[in-house]
Amino acid sequence: MTVFNRLSARSRNRLSIGSSAATLAVLLVGAAPAFAQDATNVPAESPSTGPVAPGTTQDDGEIVVTGIRASLDASARTKRTSAMIVDSVSAEDVGKLPDVSIADSLARIPGVTAQRLEGRDQRLSIRGLGPDFSTTLLNGREQVTVGDNRGVEYDQYPSEFFQNVNVYKSADAGLIAAGISGTVDLRMLRPLDQRNRTIVLSARGQMNEKDKLNPDGTRYGYRGSATFVDKFANDTLGIAIGVSATQTPTQIERYNAWGFPSAPEVGNNLILGGAKPYVQSNLLKRYGGVATLEWQPSDNFHSTFDALYSNFEETQRLRGIEFPINPGWGANTTIAPGYTVTNGLVTAATINNVVAVQRNDYNQRKAENLSLGWNNDITIGETTHLKIDASWSRATRTDFLLETYSGTGYNQTGAKDSIRITQNGDGTFDIVPTLDYTNTSIIRLTDPRGWGYNGTTAVVQAGFLNRPDFTDDLKSLRASLDGEFGNLGVIKGWEVGANYSQRKKESRYTSYFLCPKGGGTNCTVSSGTPTSLAVPSDVLLKEQVALAYLGVPKMLTYDPLKVYGLLNSVFDNRPDSLVRDNDVTEKVWTGYAKLVIDGLAGGKPLKGSLGVQVVHTDQSSDGAIASLLNGVVTTANVSGKTKYTHVLPSATMSVELQPNFYVKLGAAQTMVRPRLDQERINQAVGINTANIGRGSLPQNSPFSSNGGNVNLRPYQSTNVDISLEKYFNEGGYVALTGFYKHLTDFVDPSSSELYDFSALLSALTPAQQATVRSQNAQFGLFSRPTNSGGGDVMGVEATASLPFRMFSRSLDGFGIFATGTYVDSQIKYGSNPSQTITLPGQSKWVASGTAYFEKWGFQARATYRYRSDFLAELAGLSANPEFRTGKAEGILDAQIGYEFKSGPLTGLSILAQGKNLTDQPFVTTEAGDQRLVREYQRYGRDYYVGVTYKF
Repeated sequence: MTVFNRLSARSRNRLSIGSSAATLAVLLVGAAPAFAQDATNVPAESPSTGPVAPGTTQDDGEIVVTGIRASLDASARTKRTSAMIVDSVSAEDVGKLPDVSIADSLARIPGVTAQRLEGRDQRLSIRGLGPDFSTTLLNGREQVTVGDNRGVEYDQYPSEFFQNVNVYKSADAGLIAAGISGTVDLRMLRPLDQRNRTIVLSARGQMNEKDKLNPDGTRYGYRGSATFVDKFANDTLGIAIGVSATQTPTQIERYNAWGFPSAPEVGNNLILGGAKPYVQSNLLKRYGGVATLEWQPSDNFHSTFDALYSNFEETQRLRGIEFPINPGWGANTTIAPGYTVTNGLVTAATINNVVAVQRNDYNQRKAENLSLGWNNDITIGETTHLKIDASWSRATRTDFLLETYSGTGYNQTGAKDSIRITQNGDGTFDIVPTLDYTNTSIIRLTDPRGWGYNGTTAVVQAGFLNRPDFTDDLKSLRASLDGEFGNLGVIKGWEVGANYSQRKKESRYTSYFLCPKGGGTNCTVSSGTPTSLAVPSDVLLKEQVALAYLGVPKMLTYDPLKVYGLLNSVFDNRPDSLVRDNDVTEKVWTGYAKLVIDGLAGGKPLKGSLGVQVVHTDQSSDGAIASLLNGVVTTANVSGKTKYTHVLPSATMSVELQPNFYVKLGAAQTMVRPRLDQERINQAVGINTANIGRGSLPQNSPFSSNGGNVNLRPYQSTNVDISLEKYFNEGGYVALTGFYKHLTDFVDPSSSELYDFSALLSALTPAQQATVRSQNAQFGLFSRPTNSGGGDVMGVEATASLPFRMFSRSLDGFGIFATGTYVDSQIKYGSNPSQTITLPGQSKWVASGTAYFEKWGFQARATYRYRSDFLAELAGLSANPEFRTGKAEGILDAQIGYEFKSGPLTGLSILAQGKNLTDQPFVTTEAGDQRLVREYQRYGRDYYVGVTYKF
């Protein structure tokens, strides 16, 4: 497998790099006349060459590198030639990144960690800051997302489509929409950089070690891709086309604890409040395509058009039982004598009078992602370039989230269970029931605990349906001019540019109560809605689900879609539900200018830039305010907008103090916009007439509300970075990087502010209005996010890429790539300045190591990733984020392969991979006590076998 990098003037590394102003001033004093090197916009597309790695050849200005070492060598060249602090992952060959997914590849980069969701690496944290603090680009252009907010879900992008992925950790004025923690730039291949026509066909099969946990699930998957690259018209016109299709299964054994209250029934010791063991079978189907058309009819004109399309569908089948346990939480249970307490926690007990809720759920998520970009580079005169870039990115997503419930009777009227709970060594609890939960003579479709409530009265909630959909649209137009000076020492050139972008995210939510048919209105109990429905035999599946891994032998298993057809759907018009619909629009004008530095200073090669961005934002939101009083829901449409401007200076520098030894410095002011749902204008208002007459304190006002903040500003950060990098003639390098970030305008998500609710006084009676006015009680509390927080993040990253040939030629083919990161933070909210918070996604310690061998067509490698405890983000009720402490985890992946180098099978390669070989579960706990496990997910090991044919 081969990657060819053409070393032409067009494709050399063209990063514009910067310098710390203070250091630069010192160096300029004794600067010698500069010798020029090609440098233009960031980010880089084709890095220029550094030391030639072992196992490579050089012929007529072209470097040929192969396999794993090709990937590491290309990544090292990108890092070496960039004056910005950057790490990257490069493809081993056309259409082949070195890992199963993009997120897996990025998780090997120093300072980058991945959080697993649904068994896949999806959320990335860079330098201890979660996905909300980074920006993702495609070919240098900001991307939309199918997620709820800004963080890109990387499994949306087929990894076969990318030649390399760069993570910029320092800023440059020419890098538009840079993040605070880092900027991830996904780079598609450029057909004019390829040597010959290339056709690559690839197929891979997948199997999870667990048999399907649900009878309507599967343990088998596949992945197929095809890539075609060619050049025409005397190598002036290039085309690259790729298609990909995948079907990925996931089996998850899940356990969820409601919490651990202190209960008087057990001597005020902690007890499991309730638990929900269930099994989940996912099937992700995705197909997509890319196309790149590149035209360079002369040295004065270069045009590139890119298109990427991805269609994503995921189906989840979840089945389990919710067991209320703690009597003090309305469970009406009793705890039998003889329970066991260990260090203040009940670790074994018999619970009587249990009314459990069986769940047969079905979730389906469909998403589409389309990205188009057109870039033109026009040479004007000898050294001046005009660049014009237009792009459009659009993502749509719809969810169908169906819950169905069954139990022994409506509102605790049926048979009761007696269960035995015993804590396991991993923190989960075995739950052994007495009832037979598959017995349809006692199990019915119903609302077993009477949880259904529409805001004013009880409803028979035998199920619930959420139907959210999102549209994220981003259009951008950029123009820039760059050129070179004459004899100005190390100041080689200049660049000015402007970018306009308009992003609009539309969020729509509808939800429904589901109840048995046969009478009543709006599912209400008082209107005569049937309280339960017998389980028809034709909805039952032949095989019943077992929860034996936690002590439940079997549960009733049916097709939830068929049950959905048996139930009435009633629109959920509670105020909190009605105010979720919103639009957020951001119109952003960015102007920038910078000086490009490239030459000799004090006899040392120096590269860098000094620049500034001016960013003006016009931010607006449309939504609604809803209130509930005396059973009447009132809504009103509202709109709001704000404008603000930020000035963001930046300076970076790279100096080669000794041959192949670099010191890189960066200083910049950067910003990143808050979550889009935090910028919405919506409010849900509560009116509590019982508070009338209690005084003028805001907490005694009859009015209160919660919602978003259309006036919310971006997070800001002052960043300082320093990197020491040593590259070896035999290939490989070592690097040590330190960073510091001072964060301001940090968003406090739950700040409370004084708010004038005078406009709502008309909802009260005249007498009530008079009392409220006399006490100034119309001023209540509005809970919404504000820019009241701040703090510091600092850390150290270390990297070693060492081919063992540098130690002995007999070890040629062996090597390691290892990284380690330490991050510390001190962040405080304005609403509670005495308490330091933990940043979502931050692990103090992160490390990864890859050991590999590659020679004679054979390759083998193993990668181990470790992260210490971190604050994990999960989806809570109504898709709202919840945060819990994630336990430390170590994950081992491995692969072996062989490529035929001669004979009739030349071009054929075979590969076997194993993922999560440590079978590491994802575990969250109560903060401060790792015995109190809240979420436990075990995914099992995944195995892959694949073939690739290149010709």
